[in-house]
Amino acid sequence: MTSRLHANAPLSPEERRRLVERCRTRPIAHVAEEMGVSRATASKWVSRYERFGDLGLRDRSPAPFRQPSATPGRLVEKIQSMRRKHGWSASRIALELDREGTPVSRRTVSRLLAQLGLHAPDDIDPRGATTQERERLTATRPGHIVQIDARRVGSANADEIFLHSAVDRYSEIAYAETLPDDAVATVIAFLRRAKASFAAQGIPRIERVVTPDGACYRTAAFREALGTSPHPPSAWEAPPTRAGHGVQR
Repeated sequence: MTSRLHANAPLSPEERRRLVERCRTRPIAHVAEEMGVSRATASKWVSRYERFGDLGLRDRSPAPFRQPSATPGRLVEKIQSMRRKHGWSASRIALELDREGTPVSRRTVSRLLAQLGLHAPDDIDPRGATTQERERLTATRPGHIVQIDARRVGSANADEIFLHSAVDRYSEIAYAETLPDDAVATVIAFLRRAKASFAAQGIPRIERVVTPDGACYRTAAFREALGTSPHPPSAWEAPPTRAGHGVQR
C-alpha cells in the first residue's frame, strides 16, 4: 500500500529510511545536519521506526485523534429520527433536546439536517429515504398524465375569478374555464367537463392527474370523482412526485 506524502514533508519515506539506517552508526545530530532537518525531526523518525517499523515512516493523518466538538453519532441519529417522525424544525428539535438535557444549538441542528439531506420540508420521508433524488414524472402517451390547476385571477373583490385548467402533458392538449371559485364541487364539475373535452379530442382515458397541493384536491370527494373515471384505481397508489410542483393523484 502506498502512503501519501504530506505536502510540507522535508523527507520522503525512502529518505527517512536512509536517515534511520545512518543513525545506527552515527550521531543523530550529524545525520540530521547532513540531511537538512532538525535533530528533533531526525529523532522523531528514529523513534517511530523503533516502535512501528516501516509503518512508522509513513505520514500520519493531520486530523486530531480526538474531536471534542464533533456531534456524537447517536445524537445525529436522534436528530434525524425527530425530523423524520415529527417534521420538526431545527429550532423545535433544539428545544426538545434541551428539555431532555442535551443542549444543542439551532445552528448545529440546521447544519446537520442539511448534511443529512433533510433541510427542506419536502425532503422528509418517514420511511427513512430521501426525496431529493426522486425521478421527475414524464408522460409517455396521451392521457398518461394530466395536470390540473386553479389560479386566482383579477382583484380580491367581488370580481374575483379563478382560471381552471387541465393539460395533457404528452400531447399538450388543454382545456380551461374561468369559474367563480375553487371549491370542491366546482373542481369536481370542472374535472368531469375536462374529461369529456379530452375524450372528444381522442383521449378517452386519463391515467394520472397531477394537481397543486390545494385543499380541494385532497378531499375524499375529489378522489371519488376521479375514481369513477375509466382509468384504473392503481393510479392513486403511485408514489408522490414533484412533477409540475404538484402532487400526483
